[in-house]
Amino acid sequence: MFFKNDKIVLIKEDFDNYIGNIGHVNNTHIDCTNNINIADNTDALVKFSTGGKVANYYIQIEKDGNRIVDLSIPRDNLLSIEDLTVVKKELARQIYSILSKNTGKKMPWGMLTGVRPAKIPYEMMEKGMTEVEIISELQNYYFVSPKKASLAYTIAKTEKSILERNTRDMVSLYIGIPFCKSRCHYCSFTSNCIDKNAYLVRKYTDALKREIQMINEDILKREKLKIQTIYIGGGTPTSVSNEELADLLQFIENTLDLSNLEEYTLEAGRPDTIDREKLITIKNSKVSRISINPQTMNLETLKAIGRSHTPEEVKEAFYLARDIGINNINMDIIVGLPGETLSMFEHTLKEIRQMNPENLTVHALSIKRASKLREELDTLDKHDKHKNNSHLKDVRLNKNETDNENYAYDKGNSECANIWESRLFVADETANAMVDMAYNYALSMGMNPYYMYRQKNIAGNLENVGYSKPGFECIYNIQIMEEKQTIIAFGAGAVTKVVYPEENRIERAFNVKNLENYITRIDEMIERKKNIWTQSGRM
Repeated sequence: MFFKNDKIVLIKEDFDNYIGNIGHVNNTHIDCTNNINIADNTDALVKFSTGGKVANYYIQIEKDGNRIVDLSIPRDNLLSIEDLTVVKKELARQIYSILSKNTGKKMPWGMLTGVRPAKIPYEMMEKGMTEVEIISELQNYYFVSPKKASLAYTIAKTEKSILERNTRDMVSLYIGIPFCKSRCHYCSFTSNCIDKNAYLVRKYTDALKREIQMINEDILKREKLKIQTIYIGGGTPTSVSNEELADLLQFIENTLDLSNLEEYTLEAGRPDTIDREKLITIKNSKVSRISINPQTMNLETLKAIGRSHTPEEVKEAFYLARDIGINNINMDIIVGLPGETLSMFEHTLKEIRQMNPENLTVHALSIKRASKLREELDTLDKHDKHKNNSHLKDVRLNKNETDNENYAYDKGNSECANIWESRLFVADETANAMVDMAYNYALSMGMNPYYMYRQKNIAGNLENVGYSKPGFECIYNIQIMEEKQTIIAFGAGAVTKVVYPEENRIERAFNVKNLENYITRIDEMIERKKNIWTQSGRM
């Protein structure tokens, strides 16, 4: 974000072909308004011409209620554009340029705000552009930093080598198990506490199996589709009992044609849900890849984010999986967790390097609306309006330096509540340093970046990156991010995406998130999937 409490007013005058909502530029909200009086000598930001008519777009920027950029401003290229999509992109570009000049800030991803930045260099490759041309375009038009431009190109090149193998009859499957030991404070996924909802597990898996079986009969078999990858996620799938897990895995193998399967991932994310019995069950199935996700190897942070396991349990689970013979393991960590310093983050990386997994996924903390952390901050925002919080420690970590060991950890407060009260988030500079450090550690482990995505409200305006050793790239992760393959999704909250690459079109079918609604409305969820196939002409 360039600055807080900022406001961009995008002003359009002349004909009525309204451009629509521009949305955000690097988390800066843009308001749109029409037809106000503009002085004759004011230069337009962008001109949109169509049908012999011209629409001029102007801008003013406010900070804390005060105008800091007036309507008449310099820009690097004033164009008359006939494509509305290009107009929107050019407006975003010019707005970023203005904000950068007036704040002195440059964002690592420049004007890009989308989820999938690697799509841009990927599409440039498809047009036959060279590496030099692609990186130059990213830097000079999109204002992407040299480091991020190179990262995007490297990932797009890796993805292309895998996506080029796609055929129209290939699909991937997602199977959701929305139960977890407890809900982490940053989590926004569909998840239900296993202890409180244990009575629903059997009913849920029965409904899930019905959904899989019916779609297998009515779509997969009928369309003669080949399953390339399966991904069982959550929640935490290993939070269910070993008997329930074994029953589901056996059902999948007995029901689906897995003769073309290249990859089969199961999230075993929480080490406090893993034991020898479950790992043997997984090893004896067709699952080829698991995730054991520490998020951090610092006990204080684990307590603060609501995870009830220890760093030692992470290591025990990892080495137990190795001992049983599981040879493709991913580990997730998070940049920018509350209270974490650079040296604490490096401790996590050192511990992971010692374990030596095949994959490392580095997430930058994103505070989502459905997370407990977002709820905590919203509550504090309301509290701030009514009460002076001077009694709280003002210890925003790493505000002026990249490594401050004096983090707040008040043992008298349950689950480190003072961390939330003090809004302890690492500064952008520290988040950047953490991401750079993770990149270097991944390289030292023989890994390379292979997929990437971004989110709103992400620490340092950065990105999430998956690293892997050669040959261990997660195909499913690439397919879900780049949207070049149909993914059929089963379970509560799952979203099916039917991809039409020739038409650059995607049709979606959504499953309800609520457990009981999913169970009672399972036939409706099945019909939703069948309908998008029927309506699209694929059945």
